[in-house]
Amino acid sequence: MGQVPADRRWRKSSHSNPSGSCVELSRLATGDVAVRNSRDPDGASLVFSGAQIAALIADVKQGEWDELLADPSNVPTNQ
Repeated sequence: MGQVPADRRWRKSSHSNPSGSCVELSRLATGDVAVRNSRDPDGASLVFSGAQIAALIADVKQGEWDELLADPSNVPTNQ
């Protein structure tokens, strides 16, 4: 977790849930990316390097995490 300056601009997906349960991202001056829960804007943020975020996005685009969207009853419990 890291300290994120209060004046940061946060962004959430245009596909986000209308109830406000969203993940928001903000690029920091260092090039790192902060991630927070939109329902708790004053709460803790997780900070990842730009390279880590780029790798995550690439993996998502390649379907690496598609099993997380599957029916939970069909997902093996040992993973």
